[in-house]
Amino acid sequence: MRRNPLTIHHDANLVQAIEMIVEYKLTGLTVTDDNGKAVGILSELDCIKAVLTALYNDGDPEYTLVKGAMSTDLATCSPGDGIVEVAQSMLDTRQRRRPVLEDGKLVGQVSSSNVLWALMEHSRRKTLSSRK
Repeated sequence: MRRNPLTIHHDANLVQAIEMIVEYKLTGLTVTDDNGKAVGILSELDCIKAVLTALYNDGDPEYTLVKGAMSTDLATCSPGDGIVEVAQSMLDTRQRRRPVLEDGKLVGQVSSSNVLWALMEHSRRKTLSSRK
């Protein structure tokens, strides 16, 4: 889990979000409201779709804000969730990141690369212990 993940406000300009995604080599961002509550996810694909939609609609302002592009179908997890449970949830929803909430507060984010690394380490340890 990455603690204190980069987030973007739902009223932010989409260009700002895209710049963050590109600069930090992210696959997306957790979107927050005025109180810092997680309200959505903005993925690279959401951004591509929004940019194309804005182009087709002559730069309509509705498509240039994060809230117009983000997914509000927010799948989350908590710090105590097991890695297998989180991995299965990612597969089921086809979403590559999970905001980590504790008592409703955003405390981190788990990405598919975090899950893949943890599963690989688990498999490696299991293989090493079976050789003994």
